[in-house]
Amino acid sequence: MNRYKTQRRVQVEEPQIPKYDDDVQDEEEQGESGMRLRPSDINVTEDQEPFMGIKVRRKASLRREYRGDYLDVPSRSFLMKILQRQGDKQVLFADKVLKFTSSGKMKRRILMITDFAIYIVDPDSGALKRRIALAAVDKMCLSELSDNFFAIIIPTEYDLLMASTRKTEIVTVLVDATKSASEYELEVVFSNRFEYNASADDVKEVQFEGVEGGVRTKIVKK
Repeated sequence: MNRYKTQRRVQVEEPQIPKYDDDVQDEEEQGESGMRLRPSDINVTEDQEPFMGIKVRRKASLRREYRGDYLDVPSRSFLMKILQRQGDKQVLFADKVLKFTSSGKMKRRILMITDFAIYIVDPDSGALKRRIALAAVDKMCLSELSDNFFAIIIPTEYDLLMASTRKTEIVTVLVDATKSASEYELEVVFSNRFEYNASADDVKEVQFEGVEGGVRTKIVKK
């Protein structure tokens, strides 16, 4: 199923969809980095949960210095072991984020980005939940508003919907890392309504609306 009408920039063989613990049901902006923007003037209404309601991004965040590793990965043995098993050495970004499960629940996860892959780790158990090769990422989707949401679209598997106050840095790191690893420019789509595959057969739509003082967000099943 072609969820987007744009042509993909990378060809990836269709492997069998891997199973991860997070598969269980209970379970800005362009600027100078060369990211492609795709504006949309579609706005919708309604909100869902407190976290997905009003958000205000302080102007100071636009001038924030990028540190990359906010967790001091070398000091965390369980993260180093995960990287060593996969053969990755260079950590470009590491921080805690909120990940949305296929059932719509939010779980705190560690997001690590290396020069070859994206890692999703459970901060409580230290277990690797998912590893995604940068070459498998097709695009990123964000709203045009000042919220914290972003989706990573992975056509050969299922997509990731996450939230972070460091969204801009994450997008910048992924665009640069993908270009370095695969020699193609990761597409970044800006729209106030976009779809993502929450699981292999579960398509959801994220809707954003600018309201007084912030952004109202809703996730609906398609």
